[in-house]
Amino acid sequence: MSRTELLSPEGLRIDGRRPAELRKITSTTCVLSQADGSAYLEHGNTKVLAAVYGPREARHRALVLHDRAILNVELNVAPFSTGERRRRSKNDKRLLEMASFVKQTFEPVVIATLYPRSQIDIYLQVIQHDGGTLQACINATTMALIDAGIAMTDYVCACTAGWVEREAAIDLNYIEESSDTSEVTIAMLPKSSKITLTQMESRLHVDKLEEVFRLAGEGCKQMYEVMDKTIRDRAEDLARKMAV
Repeated sequence: MSRTELLSPEGLRIDGRRPAELRKITSTTCVLSQADGSAYLEHGNTKVLAAVYGPREARHRALVLHDRAILNVELNVAPFSTGERRRRSKNDKRLLEMASFVKQTFEPVVIATLYPRSQIDIYLQVIQHDGGTLQACINATTMALIDAGIAMTDYVCACTAGWVEREAAIDLNYIEESSDTSEVTIAMLPKSSKITLTQMESRLHVDKLEEVFRLAGEGCKQMYEVMDKTIRDRAEDLARKMAV
């Protein structure tokens, strides 16, 4: 396979996956003892750590809402997370944009009215970046919020899909994202199939959009199974420890 060939004649991608195949996913919760909730997630070589603090008293009284909690999202990328070693400031435009996407995704899902006059802080650290960073951040945030006991209407599961050369594919890696591939990231509520976020990085022909969306939706459902198993395994483990 040549360096620039993203899809082989046999239909395999550059990392050996089929177009509708997710990368290997590893996830766990309760990884930070100081946080109210935390999660660690690996999408292939993309690795994200999420921490949730709250509900707690808001730091800025001017921002307090008397009938609901406010969400605060902060995202950082480790300087060693990519091949290009550079330190990104907290005011980096791309990081602020991704943090805003995460906030917009969860504001309709978190039942904030249960926590009036308070603040829920979500901190995300990208340890390694190999494509699909936004989907990994959203999925890690879902598990961290559940670990913190924050009430939500449903899981939020995210997946990226794009048009790789001649067909649609899900869970794009860094090489695929860097090759002018049209891609879409969606966040879905698996029980109702409602979409809470749609984010498109580049232009995509309308004839290809339906297939890309369909694959992304299937990827979200696969992610839900992985995340739900992680949460249930953790709950069973806690129940066993309490029974002893």
